[in-house]
Amino acid sequence: MAKPSRAWQRMLSGRRLDLLDPTPVDIEIDDIAHGLAFVARWNGQTKGDFAYSVAEHSLLVEILFGRINPKAAVKWRLAALLHDAPEYVIGDMISPVKAAVGPSYGELDARLIAAIHLRFGLPATLPITVKKQIKKADRISAWMEAVQIAGFSEKEADKLFGKPDLALIGELEIQLRPPVEVRTSYVARHLELLAQLV
Repeated sequence: MAKPSRAWQRMLSGRRLDLLDPTPVDIEIDDIAHGLAFVARWNGQTKGDFAYSVAEHSLLVEILFGRINPKAAVKWRLAALLHDAPEYVIGDMISPVKAAVGPSYGELDARLIAAIHLRFGLPATLPITVKKQIKKADRISAWMEAVQIAGFSEKEADKLFGKPDLALIGELEIQLRPPVEVRTSYVARHLELLAQLV
């Protein structure tokens, strides 16, 4: 009989996260922040001396979500910050690859995000309206990234991600930073939002 494949990963915190059956007690923000700070968006095909990380993207999405929904509850801002948190263990795949992999990637992502949400006091599944608003912020962020650092023309980005309301973007400009700096910013923002929940 074949030995079953290992389905867990050891985290730097010492936690052992079961990827197929994740539990909230095995999730730590430091592990998430570290992993996301070292995962490159756009498969690393961005301008600059540092990769544009999923952690940096998540910080931008949370800002944009707040601009779209200035009266949103703090817990939904936290959800926006954590929207790509599963990628700390499953990595970031561009949308065409996710589509090619099929529903199994989505199922894995859904199990992880549910455990992450529960770990930080959010509902396992977000309300549809909140998910849509986070997705809107995510698409604006993708448009900004495409145009500012990934070599897309505005016309091409408009076609792929939709033309954003430029007033929402305002003065925001993507800055590429060392992973350790981004990791620190991600943890700090997470702690600020948690403190406001109390």
